[in-house]
Formats: sequence, structure tokens, C-alpha cells
Amino acid sequence: MIDSNRGISRALWLLGALLLVAAVRLHGLAAASLPDYDSVRNWQIVQEVAHGNLRNLFHHGSPGFSLLYAPVAWLTTDFHVFQHLNALVAVAAVGWLTHFVSKAAKLAPYESALLTLFVGTSVFLTFSGRDFTMGSWSLVAFTGLLQAYYQRLHQATPRSLLRAAVWVTLGLCINYKFLLTLPILVVFELLQQDGLLFQPRNLLRVVGIMAVPYVVLAVVGWLAGLQWYRWLGVYYNIMRPGAPNAAGRLGITQTHPDAFYYLKYIRDFESPLMLLAVFAVPILWWQTLFRQLKRPNIIRYLAIWSYCFLAGMSLLLKAPRGLLLVYGLLYVLAFLSLRRVLDRRWWALAVVVGVAVAFNLRRIQQEVYAYTPSNYAKVAAWLQNHKQPVVASTVGLGVAPYVAPSLVTVITDEQQLATLRQQGDKYVLLDGYWRVTNVRNFETLRQLPAVASWSEPMLTAPLLFLEHSEYTSLGYEETLALQRAASRDSLQLRLLSIGSK
Repeated sequence: MIDSNRGISRALWLLGALLLVAAVRLHGLAAASLPDYDSVRNWQIVQEVAHGNLRNLFHHGSPGFSLLYAPVAWLTTDFHVFQHLNALVAVAAVGWLTHFVSKAAKLAPYESALLTLFVGTSVFLTFSGRDFTMGSWSLVAFTGLLQAYYQRLHQATPRSLLRAAVWVTLGLCINYKFLLTLPILVVFELLQQDGLLFQPRNLLRVVGIMAVPYVVLAVVGWLAGLQWYRWLGVYYNIMRPGAPNAAGRLGITQTHPDAFYYLKYIRDFESPLMLLAVFAVPILWWQTLFRQLKRPNIIRYLAIWSYCFLAGMSLLLKAPRGLLLVYGLLYVLAFLSLRRVLDRRWWALAVVVGVAVAFNLRRIQQEVYAYTPSNYAKVAAWLQNHKQPVVASTVGLGVAPYVAPSLVTVITDEQQLATLRQQGDKYVLLDGYWRVTNVRNFETLRQLPAVASWSEPMLTAPLLFLEHSEYTSLGYEETLALQRAASRDSLQLRLLSIGSK
């Protein structure tokens, strides 16, 4: 009875905290646009899939994402609906993570609420939870894997192993970057040394589970006219692209080494307690981390996930989303460390976490809300008033959700203007997204007078620039230097006439 009452109390505290987190995540979102090219492209592809066009089902190796949202596209095409739903999915992921940790660490109900608010106000998780990419559902799948594999470590049974394999498979369907969990799972298996995975029958069943969606969707794609290997081909193209992208980056290795990229990001944008956790956890929890390695505990479990991700991603092209799956874990480690230092004094813990949450909210105001209001709708209104539905846009697709998407052409070089003129296009939108992506092929266009112009705050947001470091292959300081240059321009959207030379 006591455990039942405690569970109900924890659920109520958790629900209250989640409602507050949802309010933070959704604040001002109705006035926002989709912040990046991938978000708009995903919105378009979901609609294609919903109407039976599977040509782009394997875009970014994430067919599960499009299939999850396709039913929504049967009801509405309003991108705000998709954006809000995706934000709420991310909130649900926060709730599931903190519920799992609360049970594993035996937190009191009020501690569960404090942890939820602390994790839920992460600056990056708030920023990324407002787009329309695979991040939100990736967090759900990862949390499912976390709890399933933790159970596998405690209960070495085939059933627990297969449950974890199911979550890995679901994660791979949603986000190809779930591949990064595989080497970390191997680390856990080597530490556990119980031989469960490598029993021939278990290994065969795990491989079979992971192969099912690849086989099924390969057949579906083949029936739709695609090559059977299209999904696997995405992985190959990521590793060995045939040509540089528009910013000149080729491959996924870091051409500008920046081993401290993520530590710099955490220092400048997240709670100071999070950075403290990165360095303090090995000291505070030394015995817990390094003794009785075959006996799993929540601190060691979360620390291995966090430090392996941090080390691994520091070797690849970088962007804040590289640590997407473990921001919450780092916040959890900071909270548990703080709880230990304060010796579980509830009032001290509440005060310190309250101050930390207030700090996060201030940063969210500065780095997210301040850049939220969008003016793309004004561009669409101008085009409509002048009966000009067709427009070309430099690199960005931000205006597409406000007009007929098929009437927006993305260009990556001003040399493409000659073709547009032949097609009868009269206007090009010099979209400041070219600065974000560092595609510098529009010198002549930049000298032309604008027939109309607007500001677009999101195109000067530091977090948006940092999120494109992976695309540009630039380091942390180089990326923020681009952002500072962009912020000196008061107008990010310029409509130019190209009707004649």
C-alpha cells in the first residue's frame, strides 16, 4: 500500500512538472516558422508519403518518422500542427526519462518533479523540440532503449535482451544516428560478460529483429518503384558522398578539429551545473563507477552512455544535436550529484534546482524566444497581393509552408538564375539562410536593390548557426563568427526582381 501511494504521489508531482515543461516548450510556437531546411523538407515528405508517393520515404534514412506522421497529414497540412505535436512528443520523452530515473534512483516524489523541471528546461532540448525533425521521436526511442537495456543488465534473460533489440530497431527506423548506440551497447556487453547476447540462438533472434524493417520496407520500396537497397544506400552516401555539399563539405570527418566543441557549447548555453557534472561525476562517484563492474547501477549506467557519446561525437562533424540523446542524461547526473552533495536536504535541493531552472528559463528567453517570431508569412502575403505565386529562394525553404510548396525553387548558386528567367520566374528571395549554411554563391544578388524586405530573427540565432556546424564543417568559434556577422544585417529576407537581366 505504501509503495502504491508513493507511486501515485510521484505520478501527480511528475504530471504537474510536465505541464510546466510543456508550457515552456510551446510558448510562442504559434508565431514561429519551421526553423531549418530539414524541418520543411520533412513536412513535405510526410505529405507525399501520406498520399502514396514513397519516392522520398528513405530520406535521411528515417522512414519511420514519415510513417509515424503520415496519418496526421490525412487530416491537416498545417505545419504548426506537426510542429506542436513534435514538441509534445519531446515533452513525453522528458517525462518517461525522469520516471525511469526516479524509480531506479528511488527519488522522492518532489525530487521527481524537480528533476523533470531541470531536464525539461535544457536550452538545447527546448530549441530542438520546436522543429520538425527526428529528434523528438529519437528521444522517445532512446528512453525506451535505456529502460529496456537497464532491465537486461539486471535480468539476464532472452526476453529482456530481445526487448532492448526492439527499441534499437525502432530507433534505427526513426533516425539513422541511432547507429551510434551500437558500439556503446557493445561496451556494456563486454563489461557484463554474461555471454547472453552471443549465445547463437539469442544472437540470431536479435539480428532477425533488427533486419525485419529493412526487409519489409525494402519490399515496400521495391513495389513503389525504388531500388531494394535504397535505405542501406543512404548509409553508404553518408559515409562516402559522391560530391561536396553546397558549403563544400565532403564526408563526415571533422575537417576543422575542435575536440572541445561540446564542452564550449555546454559552457555557453546550458546550466553551469551540467558542465560541473561532466567533470565532477568521476570524482563524486568514484567507487560507484569503478567497483563491482558486473553489478549495474544507475550512475554508472548513465555515465557510460554520456561519456561514450561525448567522446565519440567529438571525433565526428559537430553540432549541438550530436549529443541530443544524452543532454537529459547529463542533467540527470548533475541532479543526482547535487542531491548527494546536499545530503538529500529537501529545502537546499529545491532552492538550488529552482535557481538552476530560473537560469535555464532566462537562457531560453535569450536564445529561443527572442528569435521566434517569423516574417515568412509577410513574404507570402506580398507575393499573393502581387499575384506572383512562384518564387526562388537562396538555399532555404522557410517560405514554402506559407505558399504552395511546389512553387518554391531552391537555388544554391546565382548561376541558376538564367534558367529561372527562361522559365518565367520574376522574383528570387535572397533568404539569409545562405549565411547559416555558409553557401557563398550570391555576390551579385546581394548588390541588387530589393523590391521588399523583412527581418527574420531566427536566421540570426546562435543555436541555429551551431546546428549547421555539421553542414559547414566549421568549428565552434568559426560558426559563431558567422552568426555575429549575420546579426549585423537587420534584414534577412530580401525579395529581388529577376524578370530581366
